[in-house]
Amino acid sequence: MRRAATSFIGREYEVAEVKEALRAHRLVTLTGVGGVGKTRLALEVASRMADEFPDGVWVFELAAVNDPAAVPDAVAAVLGITQQPGKTVSDSVAAALDGRVRLLVFDNCEHVLDAAADLVEAVIAQSATVKVLTTSREGLRVSDEHLCPVSSLDVGTGIDSSAVTLFSERACAVAPHFSISDEADAVVEICGRLDGIPLAIELAASRMASMTPVEVRDRLDQRFQLLVGSRRGPERHQTLRKTVAWSFDQLDGSEKTLLDRCSVFAGGFDLQSACAVGGFDDADDYAVLDLLDALVHKSLLVADRASGRTRFSMLETIRQFAEEQLVARGKASEIRAAHSRYFAGRETDIMALWDSPRQREAYEWFTTELSNLRTAFRWAADIGDLDVAATIATNATILGFWIENYEPITWAEELIEPARAANHPQLATLYVLASQCYMVGRIEAALRYSEAGQALLGTGRFADPFGVHGMLGAPYMAIGQPQRWADFCSEQLARGRYAHGVTWSSLVFALTMAGSTDEALAAADGLVEAAESTGNPQALSSALFVYGCALEMADPERALSVLRRGMVIARDSGIRFNETMLAIMLSRLETVHGDSSAALDDVKLAIGNLYDSANTNNIRLPLAVLAVLLERLGHDESAATVAGFAFNSMTAAAFPAINTAITHLREVLGDQTYESLARTGEAMTTAAIVTYAYDQIDQARTELKAVSK
Repeated sequence: MRRAATSFIGREYEVAEVKEALRAHRLVTLTGVGGVGKTRLALEVASRMADEFPDGVWVFELAAVNDPAAVPDAVAAVLGITQQPGKTVSDSVAAALDGRVRLLVFDNCEHVLDAAADLVEAVIAQSATVKVLTTSREGLRVSDEHLCPVSSLDVGTGIDSSAVTLFSERACAVAPHFSISDEADAVVEICGRLDGIPLAIELAASRMASMTPVEVRDRLDQRFQLLVGSRRGPERHQTLRKTVAWSFDQLDGSEKTLLDRCSVFAGGFDLQSACAVGGFDDADDYAVLDLLDALVHKSLLVADRASGRTRFSMLETIRQFAEEQLVARGKASEIRAAHSRYFAGRETDIMALWDSPRQREAYEWFTTELSNLRTAFRWAADIGDLDVAATIATNATILGFWIENYEPITWAEELIEPARAANHPQLATLYVLASQCYMVGRIEAALRYSEAGQALLGTGRFADPFGVHGMLGAPYMAIGQPQRWADFCSEQLARGRYAHGVTWSSLVFALTMAGSTDEALAAADGLVEAAESTGNPQALSSALFVYGCALEMADPERALSVLRRGMVIARDSGIRFNETMLAIMLSRLETVHGDSSAALDDVKLAIGNLYDSANTNNIRLPLAVLAVLLERLGHDESAATVAGFAFNSMTAAAFPAINTAITHLREVLGDQTYESLARTGEAMTTAAIVTYAYDQIDQARTELKAVSK
């Protein structure tokens, strides 16, 4: 067998796995997408196992054999076997191998699959001592064949990954002064965007003779023009395009069509969505399933079953090639429109799921399909399909809000002007959803949306199918004016607008934050029972949250019980927004009533959730609670630092205890020291204050544990 021209990088686990498979099976096939390194892995395994085959290791390179009928002749020629009288060439090869202890490596079988399978089957049937290792985009489907899928190189460990090591080594070969430390981030990104495919990485590395990693990275959207290699290599590996085209050319017409159409998906797809963009009716799902199965077997799709439901995806390199074919056939606009309409059309089913005890499944769908929703929205918005764009934006923003993903709020904002110009029926809802941008610190814009939306609702022409209009007054909390929110909610309830209890719950919360505790308790009468009757976990956990808030002063023990029940529901249903708000309220009560350890846990949870979701407005609430907690634990300097960041009109109104704590800190530390520490906290970035807060929480927890021993 020929020696490998380059060093072998990574894949030690795969080598061991293939060796073990060969010892247990007569035929082992390495499958995988073109350029993933099947040949290199096969040669490495064969080299390391050579001592186990006294009659030798023989490699047959079938890529250049274009006629399937010529496969047996090509193999016979390498082995020096002549056709025996009365026997086929295949039978002659099989007979000559009988009793030999050999390893036969058949490389690149996919384009002559049946012929290779027939020959291998004849050899295995004739000789019990010959082992066969093949490489192919798909299995040979011969009896006792053991498949070993070859995956891309690891990219997840960054600069230490095998993909980056390969890039660095190949780059140094063409540019001796290349140093990975100079532009490591760009190299890591290149390897990731090239899906860890060794051939693509090697072709990119070869560009280091005349380009920098940053320049290569910035051109990867044109990877098929960029990644062109030596003309001395195998023709199918001379460019990335030829490598992918080699696989594509093996498909039949239906497989090519479905692969092209599925290139419009972002982040994967399932059978139902493939039917939609493929132009198939639901009744044809078995036909689509057969095509998907074939594409998986041919290593052009990846099937992920980790969630319990199969989801398909393509490597980005394959997706870009398929997308090119779709554009070349003039079908791109049609299929992208079908993709957008499909995701807009899921609204009824998904929102019905959300408005049920199975709400968590709706959030999981949103998380799984976010990339597709983003792509579908972008297409619809860009071509001016307002109905589709607005449907996707409202659906995604509502689902995203409750799990603290605020990206779709910007989609709603983008549509306000075109929706206003068209007097679109979803305009009021778009204003409501856009007004939630106060969560990420855009308070002035939120107030503008809120006031415009309120004026619109005053006309009485807009329905509230999602029950969210009560959220329109929420930005008033950000400027410390909860009473204005309460007044707005009262007006909406007077008009009979209380779907899902959002407006009702908002009223109770706003009254509580405004200090009108008696009014809040009166308004909360019957709220929890009404929410329970809906079967909607969000409605119930929200009702329990606001009722617990209203009970804080009157009956703190009962308030804790109510809030803890709400927390269980929020966690079970994946309602992260409610989980965060409940954690804030629980930490407040636990702080005031002496359960400092539980308060530390809850406040840390809330801070972490809000930081992860970039909720720069609400993050001040748990930080205000932490400042009070630290002050009560005697950590005066850290309390003053945190208070400097946390204190504003919102936290002063929502959590009056911080005012008392600051007064006490001024007395203990002195005004000058307090002001200095508070200014330090106020000047911190959100990331810095979160890190500081975590450190103070950990220190406080350590002290509490020491005291309890």
